[in-house]
Amino acid sequence: MPLTNGDVMADSPKLTHNKKILDHKDALEYLGKIYKHQDGLDVQTLLDSRSHGGLTYNDFLVLPGYIGFPASEVALDTPVTKRISLKTPLLSSPMDTVTEHSMAIHMALLGGLGVIHHNCSAEDQAEMVRKVKRFENGFILDPVVLSPTTTVGEAKQLKEKWGFGGFPVTENGTLRSKLIGMITTRDIQFHPNSNDPVTSVMSTDLVTAPSGTTLTEANAVLSKSRKGKLPIVDSSHNLISLLSRSDLMKNLHYPLASKLPHSKQLICAAAIGTRPEDKERLQKLADAGLDIVILDSSQGNSIFQIEMIKYIKSNHPALDVIGGNVVTVAQAANLIAAGVDGLRIGMGSGSACITQEVMAVGRPQAASVFNVSSFAAEFGVPCIADGGIQNVGHIVKGLALGASTVMMGGLLAGTTESPGNYFVSREGQLVKAYRGMGSIDAMEDKKAGSSAKVAAKSDAGKARYFSEGDRLLVAQGVSGSVLDRGSVTKFVPYLLAGLQHSLQDIGMKSLTALRESVRDGTVRFELRTVSAQAEGNVHGLHSFDKKLYS
Repeated sequence: MPLTNGDVMADSPKLTHNKKILDHKDALEYLGKIYKHQDGLDVQTLLDSRSHGGLTYNDFLVLPGYIGFPASEVALDTPVTKRISLKTPLLSSPMDTVTEHSMAIHMALLGGLGVIHHNCSAEDQAEMVRKVKRFENGFILDPVVLSPTTTVGEAKQLKEKWGFGGFPVTENGTLRSKLIGMITTRDIQFHPNSNDPVTSVMSTDLVTAPSGTTLTEANAVLSKSRKGKLPIVDSSHNLISLLSRSDLMKNLHYPLASKLPHSKQLICAAAIGTRPEDKERLQKLADAGLDIVILDSSQGNSIFQIEMIKYIKSNHPALDVIGGNVVTVAQAANLIAAGVDGLRIGMGSGSACITQEVMAVGRPQAASVFNVSSFAAEFGVPCIADGGIQNVGHIVKGLALGASTVMMGGLLAGTTESPGNYFVSREGQLVKAYRGMGSIDAMEDKKAGSSAKVAAKSDAGKARYFSEGDRLLVAQGVSGSVLDRGSVTKFVPYLLAGLQHSLQDIGMKSLTALRESVRDGTVRFELRTVSAQAEGNVHGLHSFDKKLYS
């Protein structure tokens, strides 16, 4: 019985006059059969540039769906190339203030991928690739092996170089030679005489496993022993491979890690340019164990990139090639026809990029991602939404529009694992330097070549923007700083948890389901006016503290 002002009333106000009120039990049937109007817009209508212009991520929202599962059940696995898939859809950008070996290692451990920049010498870049590949292994098939004549001082230098101190010692100092002992950090750390041979301090009480032992069996032996390394030997006690306890612990701590199924090494990606000398760089990277090469160009639809794609597919068939950057279907078609395994989408949308402003060339990122990824999907080519990512919501929107992964630069530049040092800004805040690869600072950097003369012609900044021969440099990026974000080991899990909760709100249990539901019109969108954008952000408060996670 209706109540008004606390009194029982015989006649209460009605929602409508002279209209029959339907039975509430028929609401779903009415929605499906009679109420034909759907909320919001389908993705094709939303991204119709002739009607709405070019849209960015802030210009629209995804409408909520039905929640029938916990956020923890949302699966985030997704392809990054035709052959390689990741457990999470997050990549770090190949910028010299974002990704070197530390970022690449930690992004891979967290289920994503870090792309090592190429604004350095080929040797330095190859060394970073080796550090990523050696960080985590199943069976280490090419361990660093010492000979009986190796000194304690040389062993310490190897520890400094590789970041670990456990080395097998064999009769000839090579693999497949008779194992005679193991050196650990404890053996050499406080040894007074650096000129003593390692045989004077090495451990000879070894636990080994025979050749043919499976990885599961070897891990079981290692977990029961108190040793840091488990040598695998043949019937003549010759060293065949090695297993590390630290790798066993990493498996427990990082279950989502991006690893190759056969070697259990972390997946490693690196960027190169499209110049002739980049072929030599690529060879060094391939020798170091590279898995994915990204051709780094602001405008990927060029004869230089097409020829490089064909060269790599012909001479390095084991490598997966990601081309770009592109923002139109016509650009994408040329690279797909050349044989790319993935595409990178974005031009001028990065936080430190001014290409659209200076060159008047580019495309708003939402329009770019939807159009290119829709076309590339017809050929089974995964796409990376590169640029314009400022928060979790932008990640969700990029993935909803068809990208299989998103690439972040400025969002990760302030983390502990990015290159460079922290400093205190004028406002007293802890910050890190961040610059676009088209900035004057990046284009004048001297790290890329072996000499200043070589570097001036061949650094990655100039190559990315086709400026190697220019007497006057035109900037397409800026230099600045970003606030400290702590370690990616805390920040990336926050991004992933936010992504899972967002998909839960949309009613999707996986990224595959999200893409399919967007394509068939089940997932709907709504345009946002300027007022709607203001309403969706913090407003009406005298002051507030925006703490994103704890």
